Parts: sequence; C-alpha cells; structure tokens
Amino acid sequence: MDIIISNSSGKPIYDQIASQIKNLIITGALAPYEALPSMRLLAKELRISVITTKRAYEELERDGFIETVAGKGTFVAPKNVDFIREEHLRQIEERLIDAVGLARQSGIELNELVQILSVYYEEENHDLQS
Repeated sequence: MDIIISNSSGKPIYDQIASQIKNLIITGALAPYEALPSMRLLAKELRISVITTKRAYEELERDGFIETVAGKGTFVAPKNVDFIREEHLRQIEERLIDAVGLARQSGIELNELVQILSVYYEEENHDLQS
C-alpha cells in the first residue's frame, strides 16, 4: 500500500493517510475484506507515530471504510454502494465549490459555468461510449 506523506501539505498527517486509504478503497485498489497493515507496521513504514496511524484508522472505521476484528486485524469493510456514492458526491461538491469561487473571481456568470460543465460532462460521456 503506497501512502505518501507531504510535510508541505496543509492537511494533518492522519488526514492524509485516511484520505489516501479512502481513495484506494473507493477506486477498488483495496478490495473488500482485504487486510490492512497493523497500525504499528504502517507507522514504522511511514516513519510516524503509532498515535497518528491510530487516529487515521479510527477515522476510517468511524466513516465505515474499515473494520477491526479483535485479535485478527483491520480489514477493508464490504462496499456499501450508497456510502461510496455519498463520498463521491462530497468530493464533487468540494471541487465545485473551488470552481464556483474561481468563476466568481473571474466574473464568469452562472450560465457560462453551467455551459462549461455541460460540455465536459457530455464530452466525457461521449468518450465513454466510443
């Protein structure tokens, strides 16, 4: 499992870990029921505190991405389609908030922004059908 920690990122290290593991699960790079490294092993590999990996795992478990089985380890939780869709919607909303802010700064009207979105959405849809 490749996790990259950036010291220049504004995000806390535990959040960087949790975000990357979520992404690996959402994209299918980590399969349901697949074992994750122990908190100690992950901390050792990343050269960080076990407390940091513990916090990342706790966040992932709280959000339903992983499950811990006492005495056996930590595993990717079975995929919940509605939950994954909700996570994707949240990520889309974050990016749209940035796009809207930039559009407002640039004086781009809503109808123009909607047109741009429509072009990309239809272009992507067309590419998928080809």
